[in-house]
Amino acid sequence: MKTTTGTVAVVLFTRDLRVHDNPTLNAALRHARTVVPLFVLDPAIVAGPFGRPNRLAFLTDALEDLRASLRSRDGELLIRSGDTVDVVTRVAAETGASSVFVARDVSAFAQHRAARLIRAGRGTARFDVHFCDGLSVVPAGVLKPAGRDHYAVFTPYFRAWSRQARRPVVRAPSRVPMPPGLAVDRVPELAGGMTSPRLPRGGEGTGRRLWRHWRTRHLEEYGDAHDDLARDETSRLSPYFHFGCLSPLEITVDATGRPGGEPFIRQLAWREFFLQVTRAFPSLPRADYRPNAKRWHRDEAAFRSWAESDTGVPIVDAGMRQLRQEGWMHNRARLVCASYLVHDLGVDWRLGARHFLDWLVDGDIANNSGNWQWVAGTGNNPRPNRVMNPWRQAERFDPTGAYVERYAR
Repeated sequence: MKTTTGTVAVVLFTRDLRVHDNPTLNAALRHARTVVPLFVLDPAIVAGPFGRPNRLAFLTDALEDLRASLRSRDGELLIRSGDTVDVVTRVAAETGASSVFVARDVSAFAQHRAARLIRAGRGTARFDVHFCDGLSVVPAGVLKPAGRDHYAVFTPYFRAWSRQARRPVVRAPSRVPMPPGLAVDRVPELAGGMTSPRLPRGGEGTGRRLWRHWRTRHLEEYGDAHDDLARDETSRLSPYFHFGCLSPLEITVDATGRPGGEPFIRQLAWREFFLQVTRAFPSLPRADYRPNAKRWHRDEAAFRSWAESDTGVPIVDAGMRQLRQEGWMHNRARLVCASYLVHDLGVDWRLGARHFLDWLVDGDIANNSGNWQWVAGTGNNPRPNRVMNPWRQAERFDPTGAYVERYAR
């Protein structure tokens, strides 16, 4: 029998849009007799630079799916618009909640939001704020090398990550009891602009089905095929991890010991590597992690040719067309396209990273910025002068030209 210490708790969903292995939801249910699942459409997100049509369309799907999952457990999802802290304060007052539970996140925006929530709870609103770890397998900030607050190089990080003890996977709750009388609004249609025509459908249910299908048919081949552009054997699960529709811990546990599981898990650890870098260096999207003397060009024509798939380099143009058509790009193509922009054209990595964020449905601040800086030589790359020759990359990873043909005009 669970122990309750309060009557009502607010569960603030952010990037954990799921009911399976959701430590925040489970902690609130252990703490209180009833909970108020809440998602806030904050203008700083949905109307800001990160609220692009592809991600907003995926978010709409994910919220619909989460609401259906909660309803099947006697619960509901409140969706309110406004500043997150203001909305949480009003909902807590409306429901008499004495506690707010939220997943810990790493971006500068999330860290500022967390600080404001704490201040609001200590003020006249009078609620406690509980932060839970569910964004990653190993919470950002847990692993620290001697004399530093984070790992700057992936390989030693991965060794420490692999040895780290992990929390147990938690089951989806059978019931989500709520206080009565709460006003419930429909899930709004968020994507107001042009979306990619082959955009994946969002939501936990879709993500779990895709994982089971891919795990059965393709995981075993992942180690040999994940860089092969033509075969396209990658899982395509990154949007579901970005929105928290899938638990990275649950997927890691499920992949462990299976053929192909080890190289797949290593790629999941790269995601967590950049999360811990961003926690320690929140300005990663804007400032060079390792400042250098490189001078970037402001060549608008060169940048436009790259963004519009008109460079004349087939593998680069194919990658950029895939980005627009699907709101997603094969990781090998992302590296090649980024390298061409910053090293061949000499354009500032920030412009490329911003363009990717305009289209990527998995547009994650930590991973997008970290990977762009890795390619540009300003980030966590032990070989800062690494250049990916697009012609050689095509010979190696698209030798028959099948990838280029697939994304021809």
